[in-house]
Amino acid sequence: MNPIDVIVTDDHSIVRSGLRQLLSSAPNLRVAGEAADGHALLELLRHTGADVVLLDLSMPGLSGVDLIKRLQLDHPDLPVLVLSMHVEAQIVARVLRAGAAGYVTKDCEPTALIGAVRKVAAKGRYIDPALVDSVVFHGALNPGSDSPHEQLSPRELQVLERIAAGQPLGQIADALHLSPKTVSTHKMRLMQKLALQTNADLLKYALRHGITSH
Repeated sequence: MNPIDVIVTDDHSIVRSGLRQLLSSAPNLRVAGEAADGHALLELLRHTGADVVLLDLSMPGLSGVDLIKRLQLDHPDLPVLVLSMHVEAQIVARVLRAGAAGYVTKDCEPTALIGAVRKVAAKGRYIDPALVDSVVFHGALNPGSDSPHEQLSPRELQVLERIAAGQPLGQIADALHLSPKTVSTHKMRLMQKLALQTNADLLKYALRHGITSH
């Protein structure tokens, strides 16, 4: 049986090292390469074959849904398994709609991750069992959703959810382990994307679309 070749994509070298060790220890799995960001991944795929791309969702530069859509265009038969810290139903649903074959959280059991890699390599689909209910519920309420906030990055959506919950920017920065300046930048960008002018507009938008912090 041919080994399953996996490309690990994460901007943290220690995470890539741990994933390489885990995957390489599993029977019939092999790490074919590593990439630290989306552009490096696309370059790697120009000369390296793979059966699965294991992809972090939040990386500098090209990442997230935009990267998944690009992979779908350039490599339509290559399954993408997202490994992320994000557990928000909106984010998971967007990722799956963009074309990802599976989604697992970074606190999943190693055996679950290995099983997910094998399943998507066999052209199946996989969702972390801890997320299934929330994703199905979100999808039932928002079939084919094309709301403006679907275009937000995962981090921007997190900031929006926390602002909608009444958290001040300093508290959001602490919770997300970001600087207040970075949170302010995310807020500015999300308001531009949503064409909102004031905090009141932002809160009204969040209320209208049922956006809350988890």
